[in-house]
Amino acid sequence: MRLYKAFATVGGMTLISRALGFIRDILVAFVLGTGPIADAFFVAFRFPNLFRRLFGEGAFNAAFIPLFAKELEGDGKQSAKNFANQVASVLITALLITTALAELTMPWLIYFIAPGFSENPEKLDLAIFLTRITFPYLTCMSLVALLSGMLNALDKFAAAAAVPILLNVILIAAMSIAAFLELNETATAGIILSWGVAIAGFAQLFLLLFCVTRQDFALKLKRPRLTPQVKKFLWLSIPGILAGGITQINIMIGTIIASMQESAVSFLYYADRLYQLPLGIVGIAIGVVLLPELSRKLRANEIEAVHDAQNRSLEFSALLTMPAAVALFTIPEPIIKVLFERGAFDASATTATSAALAAFAIGLPSFVLIKVFSPGFFAREDTKTPMIFAGISMIINVSLSLLLFTQYKHVGIAIATSVAGWANAILLGTLLYKRGHFIIDRALISKLPRIFLSSLIMGLVLYYAGHYTSPYLSLDNGIWIRFLSLFALVSCGVMAYGLSAEITGATSLKSLKQSLRPNRQ
Repeated sequence: MRLYKAFATVGGMTLISRALGFIRDILVAFVLGTGPIADAFFVAFRFPNLFRRLFGEGAFNAAFIPLFAKELEGDGKQSAKNFANQVASVLITALLITTALAELTMPWLIYFIAPGFSENPEKLDLAIFLTRITFPYLTCMSLVALLSGMLNALDKFAAAAAVPILLNVILIAAMSIAAFLELNETATAGIILSWGVAIAGFAQLFLLLFCVTRQDFALKLKRPRLTPQVKKFLWLSIPGILAGGITQINIMIGTIIASMQESAVSFLYYADRLYQLPLGIVGIAIGVVLLPELSRKLRANEIEAVHDAQNRSLEFSALLTMPAAVALFTIPEPIIKVLFERGAFDASATTATSAALAAFAIGLPSFVLIKVFSPGFFAREDTKTPMIFAGISMIINVSLSLLLFTQYKHVGIAIATSVAGWANAILLGTLLYKRGHFIIDRALISKLPRIFLSSLIMGLVLYYAGHYTSPYLSLDNGIWIRFLSLFALVSCGVMAYGLSAEITGATSLKSLKQSLRPNRQ
Protein backbone atom coordinates (compact mmCIF):
# COMPACT_ATOMS: atom_id res chain seq x y z
CA MET A 1 0.00 0.00 0.00
CA ARG A 2 1.45 3.35 -1.06
CA LEU A 3 0.37 5.05 2.17
CA TYR A 4 2.30 2.59 4.34
CA LYS A 5 5.38 2.90 2.12
CA ALA A 6 5.30 6.68 2.53
CA PHE A 7 4.89 6.25 6.30
CA ALA A 8 7.91 3.93 6.27
CA THR A 9 10.02 6.41 4.27
CA VAL A 10 9.29 9.39 6.52
CA GLY A 11 9.36 7.28 9.69
CA GLY A 12 12.65 5.66 8.71
CA MET A 13 14.36 8.99 8.10
CA THR A 14 12.92 10.33 11.34
CA LEU A 15 14.19 7.24 13.18
CA ILE A 16 17.73 7.92 11.94
CA SER A 17 17.41 11.56 12.96
CA ARG A 18 16.08 10.71 16.42
CA ALA A 19 18.75 8.06 16.96
CA LEU A 20 21.39 10.68 16.20
CA GLY A 21 19.42 13.05 18.41
CA PHE A 22 19.87 10.64 21.31
CA ILE A 23 23.62 10.59 20.73
CA ARG A 24 23.51 14.39 20.66
CA ASP A 25 21.57 14.55 23.93
CA ILE A 26 23.84 12.00 25.61
CA LEU A 27 26.75 14.34 24.81
CA VAL A 28 24.77 17.40 25.93
CA ALA A 29 23.89 15.69 29.23
CA PHE A 30 27.54 14.73 29.72
CA VAL A 31 28.86 18.24 29.00
CA LEU A 32 26.09 20.51 30.33
CA GLY A 33 24.12 18.31 32.74
CA THR A 34 21.04 19.99 34.28
CA GLY A 35 22.62 23.13 35.75
CA PRO A 36 22.18 26.82 34.87
CA ILE A 37 24.21 26.59 31.62
CA ALA A 38 21.97 23.74 30.44
CA ASP A 39 18.81 25.64 31.41
CA ALA A 40 20.00 28.71 29.49
CA PHE A 41 20.79 26.70 26.36
CA PHE A 42 17.52 24.74 26.43
CA VAL A 43 15.55 27.99 26.59
CA ALA A 44 17.62 29.32 23.66
CA PHE A 45 17.07 26.06 21.80
CA ARG A 46 13.35 25.99 22.58
CA PHE A 47 12.64 28.71 19.99
CA PRO A 48 14.28 26.99 17.01
CA ASN A 49 13.00 23.60 18.17
CA LEU A 50 9.48 24.99 18.50
CA PHE A 51 9.55 26.46 15.00
CA ARG A 52 11.19 23.36 13.53
CA ARG A 53 8.33 21.29 14.87
CA LEU A 54 5.64 23.85 14.07
CA PHE A 55 6.80 24.40 10.50
CA GLY A 56 8.90 21.37 9.61
CA GLU A 57 6.70 18.65 11.11
CA GLY A 58 3.44 19.28 9.33
CA ALA A 59 1.63 22.27 10.88
CA PHE A 60 2.80 24.78 8.26
CA ASN A 61 1.85 22.36 5.50
CA ALA A 62 -1.73 22.29 6.78
CA ALA A 63 -2.28 25.52 4.82
CA PHE A 64 0.36 25.28 2.11
CA ILE A 65 -0.03 21.75 0.70
CA PRO A 66 -3.76 21.84 -0.17
CA LEU A 67 -3.35 25.17 -1.97
CA PHE A 68 -0.10 24.21 -3.72
CA ALA A 69 -1.58 20.86 -4.80
CA LYS A 70 -4.70 22.62 -6.09
CA GLU A 71 -2.56 24.95 -8.22
CA LEU A 72 -0.40 22.06 -9.43
CA GLU A 73 -3.24 19.76 -10.46
CA GLY A 74 -5.69 22.45 -11.47
CA ASP A 75 -3.67 25.06 -13.40
CA GLY A 76 -0.39 23.24 -13.94
CA LYS A 77 3.24 23.39 -12.92
CA GLN A 78 3.87 27.06 -13.75
CA SER A 79 0.91 28.20 -11.67
CA ALA A 80 2.18 26.15 -8.71
CA LYS A 81 5.65 27.68 -9.14
CA ASN A 82 4.22 31.20 -9.13
CA PHE A 83 2.22 30.49 -5.99
CA ALA A 84 5.29 29.09 -4.19
CA ASN A 85 7.39 32.10 -5.23
CA GLN A 86 4.71 34.53 -4.01
CA VAL A 87 4.46 32.80 -0.64
CA ALA A 88 8.26 32.62 -0.29
CA SER A 89 8.67 36.35 -1.01
CA VAL A 90 6.09 37.37 1.60
CA LEU A 91 7.42 34.82 4.09
CA ILE A 92 11.05 35.93 3.81
CA THR A 93 10.11 39.59 4.24
CA ALA A 94 8.04 38.85 7.34
CA LEU A 95 10.75 36.60 8.80
CA LEU A 96 13.54 39.14 8.34
CA ILE A 97 11.47 41.82 10.08
CA THR A 98 10.57 39.40 12.89
CA THR A 99 14.19 38.34 13.38
CA ALA A 100 15.42 41.95 13.52
CA LEU A 101 12.77 42.90 16.08
CA ALA A 102 13.46 39.80 18.17
CA GLU A 103 17.21 40.45 18.26
CA LEU A 104 16.55 44.01 19.48
CA THR A 105 13.97 43.03 22.11
CA MET A 106 15.58 39.76 23.23
CA PRO A 107 15.87 40.68 26.95
CA TRP A 108 12.11 41.19 27.18
CA LEU A 109 11.45 38.11 25.06
CA ILE A 110 13.53 35.88 27.34
CA TYR A 111 11.90 37.37 30.40
CA PHE A 112 8.55 36.36 28.92
CA ILE A 113 9.45 32.74 28.12
CA ALA A 114 11.63 32.17 31.21
CA PRO A 115 10.49 34.63 33.94
CA GLY A 116 12.08 32.50 36.66
CA PHE A 117 15.54 33.26 35.23
CA SER A 118 15.27 36.82 36.58
CA GLU A 119 16.31 35.46 39.97
CA ASN A 120 19.67 34.46 38.48
CA PRO A 121 21.07 37.41 36.43
CA GLU A 122 23.99 35.38 35.04
CA LYS A 123 21.67 32.66 33.71
CA LEU A 124 19.32 35.29 32.29
CA ASP A 125 22.15 37.10 30.48
CA LEU A 126 23.50 33.85 29.06
CA ALA A 127 20.03 32.80 27.86
CA ILE A 128 19.65 36.17 26.08
CA PHE A 129 23.04 35.83 24.40
CA LEU A 130 22.52 32.22 23.31
CA THR A 131 19.03 32.91 21.94
CA ARG A 132 20.38 35.79 19.84
CA ILE A 133 22.75 33.27 18.24
CA THR A 134 20.09 30.61 17.61
CA PHE A 135 17.20 32.88 16.56
CA PRO A 136 18.08 33.09 12.80
CA TYR A 137 17.42 29.35 12.71
CA LEU A 138 13.72 30.28 12.72
CA THR A 139 14.02 31.92 9.31
CA CYS A 140 15.78 28.87 7.92
CA MET A 141 13.17 26.49 9.33
CA SER A 142 10.28 28.45 7.91
CA LEU A 143 11.78 28.31 4.42
CA VAL A 144 12.69 24.64 4.89
CA ALA A 145 9.00 24.01 5.68
CA LEU A 146 7.95 25.73 2.46
CA LEU A 147 10.39 23.67 0.40
CA SER A 148 9.39 20.49 2.24
CA GLY A 149 5.73 21.17 1.48
CA MET A 150 6.53 21.49 -2.23
CA LEU A 151 8.43 18.19 -2.22
CA ASN A 152 5.74 16.38 -0.22
CA ALA A 153 3.03 17.59 -2.62
CA LEU A 154 5.14 16.09 -5.41
CA ASP A 155 5.28 12.75 -3.50
CA LYS A 156 8.98 13.29 -2.75
CA PHE A 157 9.15 12.58 0.99
CA ALA A 158 12.69 11.31 1.59
CA ALA A 159 14.73 14.53 1.27
CA ALA A 160 12.41 16.64 3.44
CA ALA A 161 12.32 13.92 6.10
CA ALA A 162 16.12 13.60 6.04
CA VAL A 163 17.12 17.23 6.63
CA PRO A 164 16.82 17.08 10.46
CA ILE A 165 19.67 14.57 10.35
CA LEU A 166 21.98 17.46 9.47
CA LEU A 167 21.04 19.30 12.67
CA ASN A 168 21.98 16.34 14.84
CA VAL A 169 25.21 15.61 12.98
CA ILE A 170 26.38 19.22 13.38
CA LEU A 171 25.39 19.40 17.06
CA ILE A 172 27.13 16.09 17.76
CA ALA A 173 30.26 17.59 16.24
CA ALA A 174 29.86 20.75 18.36
CA MET A 175 29.47 18.80 21.61
CA SER A 176 32.36 16.50 20.71
CA ILE A 177 34.58 19.57 20.36
CA ALA A 178 33.39 20.91 23.73
CA ALA A 179 34.01 17.53 25.41
CA PHE A 180 37.46 17.24 23.81
CA LEU A 181 38.36 20.72 25.10
CA GLU A 182 37.02 19.74 28.59
CA LEU A 183 34.50 22.59 28.64
CA ASN A 184 32.01 20.74 30.86
CA GLU A 185 29.40 23.00 32.50
CA THR A 186 30.92 26.17 31.02
CA ALA A 187 29.27 29.01 29.12
CA THR A 188 31.70 28.41 26.25
CA ALA A 189 30.17 24.97 25.68
CA GLY A 190 26.71 26.55 25.48
CA ILE A 191 27.99 29.10 22.96
CA ILE A 192 29.58 26.41 20.76
CA LEU A 193 26.32 24.46 20.80
CA SER A 194 24.26 27.55 19.92
CA TRP A 195 26.46 28.35 16.93
CA GLY A 196 26.01 24.74 15.85
CA VAL A 197 22.24 25.29 15.78
CA ALA A 198 22.60 28.38 13.58
CA ILE A 199 24.98 26.66 11.16
CA ALA A 200 22.68 23.63 10.94
CA GLY A 201 19.76 25.84 9.90
CA PHE A 202 21.57 27.14 6.82
CA ALA A 203 22.87 23.66 5.95
CA GLN A 204 19.31 22.28 5.95
CA LEU A 205 18.04 25.19 3.86
CA PHE A 206 20.72 24.81 1.18
CA LEU A 207 20.15 21.05 0.94
CA LEU A 208 16.42 21.46 0.24
CA LEU A 209 17.01 24.32 -2.18
CA PHE A 210 19.16 21.90 -4.16
CA CYS A 211 16.48 19.16 -4.03
CA VAL A 212 13.67 21.51 -5.13
CA THR A 213 15.81 22.83 -7.99
CA ARG A 214 16.34 19.25 -9.20
CA GLN A 215 12.55 18.92 -9.43
CA ASP A 216 12.48 22.03 -11.67
CA PHE A 217 10.79 24.08 -8.94
CA ALA A 218 13.60 26.50 -8.10
CA LEU A 219 12.43 29.50 -6.09
CA LYS A 220 12.66 32.90 -7.79
CA LEU A 221 11.96 35.61 -5.30
CA LYS A 222 9.89 38.59 -6.40
CA ARG A 223 8.63 41.78 -4.80
CA PRO A 224 6.33 40.61 -2.00
CA ARG A 225 2.67 41.13 -2.88
CA LEU A 226 -0.50 40.08 -1.09
CA THR A 227 -2.13 38.36 -4.05
CA PRO A 228 -5.49 36.58 -3.55
CA GLN A 229 -3.69 33.22 -3.30
CA VAL A 230 -1.24 34.55 -0.70
CA LYS A 231 -4.06 36.12 1.32
CA LYS A 232 -5.88 32.79 1.35
CA PHE A 233 -2.68 31.04 2.40
CA LEU A 234 -2.15 33.49 5.27
CA TRP A 235 -5.80 33.19 6.27
CA LEU A 236 -5.44 29.41 6.52
CA SER A 237 -1.86 29.23 7.80
CA ILE A 238 -2.13 31.07 11.12
CA PRO A 239 -4.92 28.90 12.58
CA GLY A 240 -3.34 25.86 10.91
CA ILE A 241 0.01 26.45 12.60
CA LEU A 242 -1.64 27.08 15.96
CA ALA A 243 -3.77 23.96 15.64
CA GLY A 244 -1.14 21.63 14.17
CA GLY A 245 1.54 22.74 16.60
CA ILE A 246 -0.49 22.84 19.79
CA THR A 247 1.56 20.08 21.42
CA GLN A 248 4.71 22.15 20.95
CA ILE A 249 2.96 25.33 22.10
CA ASN A 250 1.87 23.52 25.26
CA ILE A 251 5.47 22.41 25.84
CA MET A 252 6.59 26.03 25.43
CA ILE A 253 4.04 27.07 28.05
CA GLY A 254 5.43 24.33 30.27
CA THR A 255 8.92 25.77 29.81
CA ILE A 256 7.71 29.20 30.95
CA ILE A 257 6.25 27.76 34.15
CA ALA A 258 9.17 25.36 34.68
CA SER A 259 11.63 28.26 34.70
CA MET A 260 10.36 28.94 38.23
CA GLN A 261 12.01 25.69 39.44
CA GLU A 262 15.76 25.13 39.37
CA SER A 263 16.75 22.62 36.63
CA ALA A 264 13.09 21.90 35.75
CA VAL A 265 13.59 23.18 32.19
CA SER A 266 16.34 20.59 31.74
CA PHE A 267 14.31 17.75 33.28
CA LEU A 268 11.42 18.43 30.91
CA TYR A 269 13.75 18.79 27.92
CA TYR A 270 15.36 15.35 28.37
CA ALA A 271 11.97 13.70 29.03
CA ASP A 272 10.54 15.45 25.97
CA ARG A 273 13.38 14.14 23.82
CA LEU A 274 12.57 10.54 24.71
CA TYR A 275 8.84 10.54 24.14
CA GLN A 276 9.39 12.54 20.95
CA LEU A 277 11.07 9.45 19.43
CA PRO A 278 7.86 7.44 18.87
CA LEU A 279 5.92 10.65 18.28
CA GLY A 280 8.42 11.64 15.60
CA ILE A 281 8.57 8.27 13.88
CA VAL A 282 4.81 7.70 13.85
CA GLY A 283 3.05 11.04 14.39
CA ILE A 284 5.17 13.13 12.07
CA ALA A 285 5.14 10.46 9.37
CA ILE A 286 1.34 10.44 9.48
CA GLY A 287 1.06 14.23 9.61
CA VAL A 288 3.38 14.67 6.63
CA VAL A 289 1.98 11.87 4.44
CA LEU A 290 -1.74 11.81 5.27
CA LEU A 291 -2.51 15.45 4.40
CA PRO A 292 -1.48 15.35 0.71
CA GLU A 293 -3.07 11.89 0.43
CA LEU A 294 -6.43 13.14 1.73
CA SER A 295 -6.21 16.30 -0.37
CA ARG A 296 -5.79 14.24 -3.55
CA LYS A 297 -8.58 11.80 -2.66
CA LEU A 298 -11.04 14.56 -1.80
CA ARG A 299 -10.39 16.42 -5.06
CA ALA A 300 -11.02 13.16 -6.92
CA ASN A 301 -14.17 12.62 -4.80
CA GLU A 302 -12.89 9.22 -3.66
CA ILE A 303 -14.66 9.31 -0.29
CA GLU A 304 -14.25 5.60 0.49
CA ALA A 305 -10.53 5.93 -0.11
CA VAL A 306 -10.44 8.92 2.29
CA HIS A 307 -12.07 6.86 5.06
CA ASP A 308 -9.75 3.94 4.39
CA ALA A 309 -6.66 6.17 4.58
CA GLN A 310 -7.80 7.59 7.91
CA ASN A 311 -8.61 4.15 9.37
CA ARG A 312 -5.32 2.65 8.28
CA SER A 313 -3.45 5.69 9.65
CA LEU A 314 -5.13 5.30 13.03
CA GLU A 315 -4.42 1.56 13.02
CA PHE A 316 -0.78 2.15 12.08
CA SER A 317 -0.37 4.79 14.80
CA ALA A 318 -1.97 2.62 17.50
CA LEU A 319 0.13 -0.39 16.49
CA LEU A 320 3.38 1.50 17.19
CA THR A 321 2.39 4.21 19.66
CA MET A 322 0.43 2.24 22.24
CA PRO A 323 3.27 -0.16 23.12
CA ALA A 324 5.74 2.73 23.11
CA ALA A 325 3.58 4.64 25.62
CA VAL A 326 3.26 1.58 27.87
CA ALA A 327 7.02 0.97 27.74
CA LEU A 328 7.94 4.59 28.57
CA PHE A 329 5.47 4.55 31.46
CA THR A 330 6.69 1.19 32.79
CA ILE A 331 10.49 1.53 32.58
CA PRO A 332 11.33 5.25 32.39
CA GLU A 333 14.13 5.11 34.96
CA PRO A 334 16.27 2.39 33.32
CA ILE A 335 16.04 4.26 30.00
CA ILE A 336 17.07 7.61 31.51
CA LYS A 337 19.78 6.02 33.67
CA VAL A 338 21.53 4.30 30.78
CA LEU A 339 21.16 7.07 28.21
CA PHE A 340 21.98 10.14 30.29
CA GLU A 341 23.34 9.38 33.78
CA ARG A 342 27.02 10.22 33.51
CA GLY A 343 29.24 13.27 33.82
CA ALA A 344 27.20 16.31 34.90
CA PHE A 345 23.91 14.31 34.83
CA ASP A 346 23.55 12.68 38.27
CA ALA A 347 21.17 10.19 39.95
CA SER A 348 18.82 12.90 41.23
CA ALA A 349 18.44 14.20 37.67
CA THR A 350 17.58 10.64 36.55
CA THR A 351 14.82 10.36 39.14
CA ALA A 352 13.33 13.77 38.29
CA THR A 353 13.49 13.21 34.53
CA SER A 354 12.03 9.69 34.77
CA ALA A 355 8.94 10.99 36.61
CA ALA A 356 8.35 13.57 33.87
CA LEU A 357 8.82 10.93 31.15
CA ALA A 358 6.19 8.64 32.72
CA ALA A 359 3.74 11.55 32.84
CA PHE A 360 4.40 12.46 29.18
CA ALA A 361 3.93 8.79 28.19
CA ILE A 362 0.29 8.95 29.31
CA GLY A 363 -0.39 11.55 26.64
CA LEU A 364 1.74 10.03 23.85
CA PRO A 365 -1.14 8.26 22.04
CA SER A 366 -3.20 11.48 22.10
CA PHE A 367 -0.38 13.50 20.51
CA VAL A 368 -0.30 11.02 17.62
CA LEU A 369 -4.11 10.97 17.33
CA ILE A 370 -4.02 14.74 16.82
CA LYS A 371 -1.75 14.10 13.82
CA VAL A 372 -4.25 11.53 12.51
CA PHE A 373 -7.40 13.63 12.94
CA SER A 374 -6.12 17.10 11.99
CA PRO A 375 -5.53 16.34 8.26
CA GLY A 376 -9.25 15.50 7.98
CA PHE A 377 -9.96 19.18 8.65
CA PHE A 378 -6.92 20.67 6.89
CA ALA A 379 -7.53 18.77 3.64
CA ARG A 380 -10.96 20.44 3.51
CA GLU A 381 -9.29 23.84 4.06
CA ASP A 382 -10.79 24.05 7.56
CA THR A 383 -8.04 25.28 9.86
CA LYS A 384 -10.36 27.29 12.11
CA THR A 385 -12.03 24.34 13.88
CA PRO A 386 -8.74 22.64 14.91
CA MET A 387 -7.49 26.06 16.07
CA ILE A 388 -10.52 26.46 18.37
CA PHE A 389 -9.94 23.01 19.85
CA ALA A 390 -6.24 23.81 20.19
CA GLY A 391 -7.20 26.94 22.12
CA ILE A 392 -9.37 24.90 24.49
CA SER A 393 -6.49 22.47 24.93
CA MET A 394 -4.11 25.33 25.71
CA ILE A 395 -6.46 26.74 28.37
CA ILE A 396 -6.66 23.29 29.98
CA ASN A 397 -2.87 22.98 29.85
CA VAL A 398 -2.16 26.38 31.42
CA SER A 399 -4.78 25.96 34.13
CA LEU A 400 -3.66 22.46 35.11
CA SER A 401 0.05 23.36 34.92
CA LEU A 402 -0.38 26.26 37.32
CA LEU A 403 -2.57 24.15 39.61
CA LEU A 404 -0.32 21.06 39.67
CA PHE A 405 3.04 22.87 39.65
CA THR A 406 2.66 24.02 43.24
CA GLN A 407 2.52 20.42 44.49
CA TYR A 408 4.13 18.25 41.80
CA LYS A 409 6.58 20.77 40.28
CA HIS A 410 7.80 19.85 36.77
CA VAL A 411 5.91 16.52 36.83
CA GLY A 412 2.66 18.46 37.18
CA ILE A 413 3.51 20.31 33.97
CA ALA A 414 4.01 17.01 32.12
CA ILE A 415 0.69 15.68 33.46
CA ALA A 416 -1.09 18.84 32.32
CA THR A 417 0.41 18.52 28.83
CA SER A 418 -0.86 14.94 28.56
CA VAL A 419 -4.37 15.79 29.77
CA ALA A 420 -4.55 18.71 27.32
CA GLY A 421 -3.43 16.40 24.51
CA TRP A 422 -6.23 13.93 25.22
CA ALA A 423 -8.81 16.74 25.36
CA ASN A 424 -7.70 18.00 21.93
CA ALA A 425 -7.65 14.53 20.34
CA ILE A 426 -11.12 13.65 21.65
CA LEU A 427 -12.61 16.94 20.42
CA LEU A 428 -11.09 16.50 16.94
CA GLY A 429 -12.09 12.86 16.58
CA THR A 430 -15.63 13.39 17.88
CA LEU A 431 -16.42 16.29 15.53
CA LEU A 432 -14.83 14.53 12.55
CA TYR A 433 -17.07 11.53 13.25
CA LYS A 434 -20.21 13.64 13.73
CA ARG A 435 -19.65 15.40 10.41
CA GLY A 436 -19.36 12.05 8.66
CA HIS A 437 -15.76 12.80 7.67
CA PHE A 438 -14.39 9.81 9.58
CA ILE A 439 -16.23 6.48 9.61
CA ILE A 440 -14.63 3.74 11.68
CA ASP A 441 -14.47 0.47 9.73
CA ARG A 442 -14.78 -3.08 11.04
CA ALA A 443 -11.08 -3.80 10.69
CA LEU A 444 -10.17 -0.90 13.03
CA ILE A 445 -12.87 -1.84 15.57
CA SER A 446 -11.44 -5.35 15.61
CA LYS A 447 -7.77 -4.35 15.81
CA LEU A 448 -7.73 -1.63 18.49
CA PRO A 449 -8.71 -3.82 21.51
CA ARG A 450 -6.20 -6.43 20.41
CA ILE A 451 -3.42 -3.85 20.13
CA PHE A 452 -4.33 -2.55 23.60
CA LEU A 453 -4.27 -6.06 25.09
CA SER A 454 -0.94 -6.86 23.45
CA SER A 455 0.54 -3.63 24.83
CA LEU A 456 -0.62 -4.47 28.37
CA ILE A 457 0.94 -7.93 28.15
CA MET A 458 4.19 -6.33 26.98
CA GLY A 459 4.01 -3.88 29.91
CA LEU A 460 3.73 -6.71 32.45
CA VAL A 461 6.69 -8.49 30.87
CA LEU A 462 8.78 -5.30 31.00
CA TYR A 463 7.81 -4.66 34.64
CA TYR A 464 9.04 -8.06 35.81
CA ALA A 465 12.03 -8.18 33.45
CA GLY A 466 13.09 -4.78 34.81
CA HIS A 467 13.67 -6.32 38.25
CA TYR A 468 16.10 -8.85 36.80
CA THR A 469 18.08 -6.33 34.74
CA SER A 470 18.19 -3.63 37.45
CA PRO A 471 21.53 -4.75 39.03
CA TYR A 472 23.23 -4.58 35.63
CA LEU A 473 22.09 -0.99 35.02
CA SER A 474 24.02 0.39 38.00
CA LEU A 475 26.87 2.86 37.49
CA ASP A 476 29.13 0.27 39.13
CA ASN A 477 29.05 -1.62 35.83
CA GLY A 478 30.78 -0.57 32.64
CA ILE A 479 28.97 1.45 30.00
CA TRP A 480 28.71 -1.48 27.60
CA ILE A 481 27.17 -3.76 30.23
CA ARG A 482 24.60 -1.07 30.97
CA PHE A 483 23.75 -0.50 27.31
CA LEU A 484 23.55 -4.23 26.60
CA SER A 485 21.30 -4.71 29.63
CA LEU A 486 18.94 -1.98 28.46
CA PHE A 487 19.02 -3.45 24.97
CA ALA A 488 18.11 -6.87 26.40
CA LEU A 489 15.25 -5.33 28.39
CA VAL A 490 13.86 -3.46 25.38
CA SER A 491 14.30 -6.53 23.15
CA CYS A 492 12.36 -8.57 25.68
CA GLY A 493 9.51 -6.05 25.44
CA VAL A 494 9.60 -6.02 21.64
CA MET A 495 9.45 -9.81 21.46
CA ALA A 496 6.64 -9.94 24.02
CA TYR A 497 4.62 -7.41 22.04
CA GLY A 498 5.29 -9.10 18.70
CA LEU A 499 4.29 -12.51 20.06
CA SER A 500 1.19 -11.11 21.77
CA ALA A 501 0.15 -9.22 18.65
CA GLU A 502 0.51 -12.40 16.58
CA ILE A 503 -1.54 -14.46 19.05
CA THR A 504 -4.30 -11.88 19.57
CA GLY A 505 -4.48 -11.04 15.87
CA ALA A 506 -3.52 -7.39 16.37
CA THR A 507 -1.13 -7.79 13.45
CA SER A 508 1.32 -10.26 11.93
CA LEU A 509 4.72 -10.14 10.30
CA LYS A 510 3.19 -11.43 7.07
CA SER A 511 0.60 -8.63 6.88
CA LEU A 512 3.22 -5.97 7.63
CA LYS A 513 5.43 -7.26 4.81
CA GLN A 514 2.50 -7.26 2.41
CA SER A 515 1.65 -3.65 3.33
CA LEU A 516 5.11 -2.51 2.29
CA ARG A 517 5.25 -4.28 -1.08
CA PRO A 518 5.63 -1.88 -4.03
CA ASN A 519 2.83 -3.52 -6.00
CA ARG A 520 0.25 -3.03 -3.28
CA GLN A 521 -2.31 -0.38 -4.13
